[in-house]
Amino acid sequence: MPGSAEFSDFFYPSSDGLRLHARVYGDAGADRWPVVCLPGLSRNARDFHGLALYLAHRAARPRRVVAFDYRGRGQSQHDADIANYTVVKEADDVLTGLAALGIAEAAFVGTSRGGLIVHVLGALRSSVLKAIVLNDIGPAIEADGLRHIAGYLGRTPRPQTRADAIAAQKSAHGADFPALGETDWANMVDAIYREEGAGLVPDFDPKLAETLAGIDFSRALPTLWPQFDALAAIPMLAIRGAKSRLLSKATLKEMAGRHPKLKTITVDGQGHAPFLAIGALPGTIAEFIDEAEGPEAARS
Repeated sequence: MPGSAEFSDFFYPSSDGLRLHARVYGDAGADRWPVVCLPGLSRNARDFHGLALYLAHRAARPRRVVAFDYRGRGQSQHDADIANYTVVKEADDVLTGLAALGIAEAAFVGTSRGGLIVHVLGALRSSVLKAIVLNDIGPAIEADGLRHIAGYLGRTPRPQTRADAIAAQKSAHGADFPALGETDWANMVDAIYREEGAGLVPDFDPKLAETLAGIDFSRALPTLWPQFDALAAIPMLAIRGAKSRLLSKATLKEMAGRHPKLKTITVDGQGHAPFLAIGALPGTIAEFIDEAEGPEAARS
């Protein structure tokens, strides 16, 4: 059913029967790669609204854009079994959604957990990946950054008003995002929260916090270098927030050394994860995808 004049809501069943949701922007008949947007751990399709509007309507080569809500986030149904809140299960949900939409190949934009899902998609069905944008994520994650996420995920504030929510987000993340303006903070709050009762609540299943509870942050975290190496033939753009706690400079450098088609950008004044609708980033992402698709798309 229609979500607004800017996008439509698409609902589809997962392989195990949950009702899942995605937002669809732009012309389904455009003869260009669509763009699939995958959000972070507790985030949802609304994170990509600004970028999706640009790619679907204002870019030189407009594209269909699909932004997913994983199970337990946004308008997708919560899962009674928290064991199903995994990157592998969510990758399967994305593939199921793409099949329901008739999408066999696309450019992918993955923020944080979304980028990990891209790595898994490369192992499950590499043919679907035509170009990749990794937003502040790589095959190696810094333990301090994940510890920080685990710390605030379980105590996300439940403000009474939108103004209170903006103040809370500034207090929690202001040091990592000095580049954000008032509109950016408001957009963050609109993406994170939903109205419920007399106040606002985080728009994700609270049980997600339990999925991080058993991690031993004193030990090195598992890496996905073999999966990353398997993506070497696919054009890739890696974006890092200059104040990121999750993606280190050293990891970004190693990614560039391993991937012959990797381009990198470091975004000043932003941490984990950079807002993709700010400044020159929408145009940079659009140009990267256009270049990856090549001159044939330019004539379509």
